[in-house]
Amino acid sequence: MSNATDTLETTQLSGKYLTVFLDQESYGIAVLKVREIIRLQKVTPVPQVPHYVKGVINLRGRVIPVIDLRLKFGLNAEVSERTCIVVVQVQMASGTNQMGLIVDNVEEVVTLSDSDIEPTPEFGTRLDTSCLLGLAKVKGVVKTLLDIDRVVGGDEMGQIQNMF
Repeated sequence: MSNATDTLETTQLSGKYLTVFLDQESYGIAVLKVREIIRLQKVTPVPQVPHYVKGVINLRGRVIPVIDLRLKFGLNAEVSERTCIVVVQVQMASGTNQMGLIVDNVEEVVTLSDSDIEPTPEFGTRLDTSCLLGLAKVKGVVKTLLDIDRVVGGDEMGQIQNMF
């Protein structure tokens, strides 16, 4: 990849990110994708969905699916008093839809510049990093920037969204 391409990709990534914690690791979600943050509430289970789809909630008259990001990333599901749902706007083949993401807690909103963001490194194996936008350095800590459309907007989730 050329430096011009790297610069173009990094420039498109600069901006504001909501940082959230999952299993003591920090992840960033583009603020423009975030609609709201709500406390954890009762989620109505839906049969025959992937294990990481906890079910649905009624959010002001709209039924939206809720995904546990810990389970989606292969982590153990844990709930604490700081666990919450981040409602995001996801671009799918069928259009734009809202989804809830269960996270351990919300940290802060950070503004990232070009110099703060590094491209996702090569891991030397066939590892799918398509759901990662890059890695950000914030106050000496590395935060993984998620492409939330790819994390939760796949074909499988499109089929689930169409159920509602």
